[in-house]
Amino acid sequence: MEKIVSINIKSDFGFLKKPDTNDPIYLTFNMLHKPSLLGILGAIIGEKGFQKHGEMPEYYKKLKGLKVSIAPLEENGKTYHENGNFSKTIIKYNNTTGLASEEEGGNLMITEQALVAPAFKCWIMLDIENETEAKLYNFLKENKAEYLPYLGKNEFSLWWDNFEEYEYEIFKPEGIFRIDSLFIKEETIKEGKYDPIFQLDMSSFAGKEYLYFERLPVSYETTKLFQYEYEDFTFTNWQLKQNYKLPSKHSLYKLSSNEIIQMF
Repeated sequence: MEKIVSINIKSDFGFLKKPDTNDPIYLTFNMLHKPSLLGILGAIIGEKGFQKHGEMPEYYKKLKGLKVSIAPLEENGKTYHENGNFSKTIIKYNNTTGLASEEEGGNLMITEQALVAPAFKCWIMLDIENETEAKLYNFLKENKAEYLPYLGKNEFSLWWDNFEEYEYEIFKPEGIFRIDSLFIKEETIKEGKYDPIFQLDMSSFAGKEYLYFERLPVSYETTKLFQYEYEDFTFTNWQLKQNYKLPSKHSLYKLSSNEIIQMF
């Protein structure tokens, strides 16, 4: 039996390192992405992380099939983001362990970009008849964790609250609707115009609507390099028109809370 549940994830700071940035500054993704969320869920139920070069970690092997959905958090009238973006700061520090640099003295000077007070709503589809997923369901519901979860770095511990579960159905657009989560944008914008994959309802514009775009990891490649595979995501408070073309691989779901989300 499958259930969709949600939790709100919060942290004082976060660092979701972009693998293509290094010198002179380490940059972070703005939005929580699926591989990072799976790592958080794996820590909660005590699954092992990366242990050996060239081997996929246990948590990923067991959880990679999960369908998830993610959105920047808004709750009780409070918005933790600005038009989809979180505040960021620059942190500078020295790594003096002697193991991080071959320079004289073994001192590595690091400059990192960090998220400030990031918060996300995460929906997860769980098969309660699967032992691992049933354990995750119970741990999320009871606020238990085997390992302390963190947001990108072990000094950036996180917590979650507001566990909820939902009845759901596949959503087929009829009229104007809004997607309450990040969703995958499969077409590009050409000459400043949106392709028919989705059409914004311009009549909903009230001066405070926004479109947020970010290319985010959705999985690891199967090669031994374990590089990310990416998709282009959108988050918006604009309403969409009925002729939004459903992605071929990722369904929209309507929840008993009346939220419409895309799970991937």
